[in-house]
Amino acid sequence: MSISIEDFPQIWQKPSSEELLASLKRLKIDPPIWNPSTPRKIILETHRNAAQFRREVAAYLSSIVKSTLEWFQDDDEKEAVWDEASRRLSERCGRAAMGEITRRWPLESNISSPFELIIREPPITGDCLGLKTWGSSYLLAQSLSKIAGESLSHILHMGHSNQSLDVLELGSGTGLLGMASAAIWQANVTLTDLLSIVPNLAYNVERNLSAIEALGGRVDSGVLTWGSDEDNTERFSKKNQFKIIIAADPLYDDNHPELLSSAINVHLMEDKEARAVIMVPQRDLTTKKLVAKFVSIMVSYGLIVLEQRTMAGQDDWDEDEENSEIECWLAVFGRQ
Repeated sequence: MSISIEDFPQIWQKPSSEELLASLKRLKIDPPIWNPSTPRKIILETHRNAAQFRREVAAYLSSIVKSTLEWFQDDDEKEAVWDEASRRLSERCGRAAMGEITRRWPLESNISSPFELIIREPPITGDCLGLKTWGSSYLLAQSLSKIAGESLSHILHMGHSNQSLDVLELGSGTGLLGMASAAIWQANVTLTDLLSIVPNLAYNVERNLSAIEALGGRVDSGVLTWGSDEDNTERFSKKNQFKIIIAADPLYDDNHPELLSSAINVHLMEDKEARAVIMVPQRDLTTKKLVAKFVSIMVSYGLIVLEQRTMAGQDDWDEDEENSEIECWLAVFGRQ
């Protein structure tokens, strides 16, 4: 490694708060930049090579957190050092333990130069899972050009403005997929989620708005609760107005298959050319059962699978990087 923990001020040396804070700032972990061209083998090899150093860093940080820092005269200095050390520890304890982070997500399009979206992810508390950018959202965002040229070629005209085309994203979370589709498809995309999620979603939309518009897209956000009209943005009172609906990782609770399929049926145009593009990570047997239930309910609404396939993606939810690869089911639905 380029730096060694032995070179840092040790607690037994009774260093000043300035020395400790400077060292702790050097140990800050920047959020990863997920680059489509980086082979997963290289990513895993990098993590393995750094494993011993991570253990040494964790021990060093713990020694600071446990210390009374009795040689400090100022209690505020103690708190500042403990807080900084705790932040460095949380960065090394999996995504759920982190505080607010901002990540840059690089994307590519067949018709424009590479671009990136900047996404803020607040601390994850309780069941607010929409505050995290899920790996399947990025995987689907990376596939948008291919999907446009194949599954949606009868709707989208790549290389030309599609701003007259209304696209709806259900369960947008932090907004990565919806904003990427606006930029890559040059379409008018509305991002939606629950009332508690939309403030951060709107923040990310505003932060990336100029970049999206420069690429020919339009984007806005609003509240849309599946299976309820309460708190919903006024625009959604009109039904069946969207030619394309997209969603990534929308099934993780028993009632989601019914709620999602109902939302798609209510908001997708009653047009045989209309399409719903859905991606679901196959994390376990439970998720696979939710997918099967979802497909069955969609059929009852006259919405059938026109295309489906599996794709390999990755996520950073768990601390164990070796198990972060995930198989995702991608399906395109249309009306009978």
